[in-house]
Amino acid sequence: MTIMKLLTHDRYSCRSYSDRIPAADEIRAVLDAAHMAPSACNRQPWRIMVIGPDDAEGREAVGAAYNRAWIAEAPYYIIVCGVASEAWVRPFDNKCHVDVDVAILTEHICLCATAAGLGTCWVCNFDPAVLTEKIEFPEGVEPIAILPMGYPASSEIPEKKRKDLDDILI
Repeated sequence: MTIMKLLTHDRYSCRSYSDRIPAADEIRAVLDAAHMAPSACNRQPWRIMVIGPDDAEGREAVGAAYNRAWIAEAPYYIIVCGVASEAWVRPFDNKCHVDVDVAILTEHICLCATAAGLGTCWVCNFDPAVLTEKIEFPEGVEPIAILPMGYPASSEIPEKKRKDLDDILI
């Protein structure tokens, strides 16, 4: 199996984490690899906040912004943020690419975490006002996604439900 097939087939939205806590250097290694993600004109209009198992205030803020019991199981939260003022803007229609670039970085984080044996889940359904009320972000830095991260509780990879490839090709 190729590394591409392994990563893309093994990555899933993990919503159940084990008690095993990844070492800080494991998280750092995932982020170090992921930060090589491409961005429009290499602007890299992103910031990453790491909330660890001992950051009670940060964990409380994430729980308040995304009130779901399962997320508390994850020992780490990676908050991926965008900086619109640093992003490339397409000149033909003024489309700001900050969300596109942050999405690329986020998926690189997820794939690197998978390669390291960690689970993640994209969480976009959170209240950014609650999060920014409880966590001080630098001026112009907008939280876009929260990635809980840790070792999955189960080694079983859930079956993926995807449209047939021919159904999405134009």
